[in-house]
Amino acid sequence: MTYPGTLLKGSNLFARKELGQNFLADPNAAEMIVNRAGLSRDDLVLEIGPGLGALTIPAAKKAGKIYAVEKDTRLSPLLKKELAAAGITNAEVITGDIMKIDIPLLAGREKLVVIGNLPYNISSQILFRLVENRSRVKKAVLMFQKELAQRITAPPGKKEYGRLSAVMQYSSTITPLADLGPKLFFPKPDVESRVIEISFFDTTPLSPEKETFLYRVIKAAFSKRRKTLRNSLAGKELDITAEDAVLALEASGIDPARRAETLNVDDFTALSRELWKIGQRKKYG
Repeated sequence: MTYPGTLLKGSNLFARKELGQNFLADPNAAEMIVNRAGLSRDDLVLEIGPGLGALTIPAAKKAGKIYAVEKDTRLSPLLKKELAAAGITNAEVITGDIMKIDIPLLAGREKLVVIGNLPYNISSQILFRLVENRSRVKKAVLMFQKELAQRITAPPGKKEYGRLSAVMQYSSTITPLADLGPKLFFPKPDVESRVIEISFFDTTPLSPEKETFLYRVIKAAFSKRRKTLRNSLAGKELDITAEDAVLALEASGIDPARRAETLNVDDFTALSRELWKIGQRKKYG
């Protein structure tokens, strides 16, 4: 593994702050992450933001095939050279935006193992996209800024608990794997990083249509998190009145004076069912 700073300097390049580029620079840490992912020759891997190949190379040595999706057009040629130099032939570099990549098309008839060191500025959006496509994802082993990883795993009642926490905990089991300090990256970030494993559930309580509605309910509830649920749920997001919100909350056994951060996944699921019923009655009479 060539040190990222050396590679960039040799090509007159630099890490782009706006893309959240902090390249993993420690080969032992990279090997540890790949080992924790438990890859085998049967696995089809999607790597998000491969950068200069710190994870790509050790992962390719264990996996059957890797699709490495890199948004930065400057880095793709460098990454291809690094892969060639390491004798890697089972990794395909795709220059593109992961938010626009057709994940089911990449997966084909298989399920993907997703890996990556995700930039903070779009980590949440990427996770929501993986949730949407989780039927094609076996599991994900991802690195985040520690603060965001704590948000993902935060229980109800904690200040970190929010929309992302509820959606991820509804759809998956999350296991923290390791913490990495700033000195293991180039350039050094100002914060620690955390690697987590996300194992998506094969089945969830709601149908796809009702699940989409659940996510709308969660979003509405947290959009005005300082307000009571009676007030935060009412409005354009769900197109319901405060009276509708109270009816649904009471039918769900939830005090309308509570706030979103006190509800667990089961509470949100029950609430969305009751709000769905109200919506259907309004729609069909």
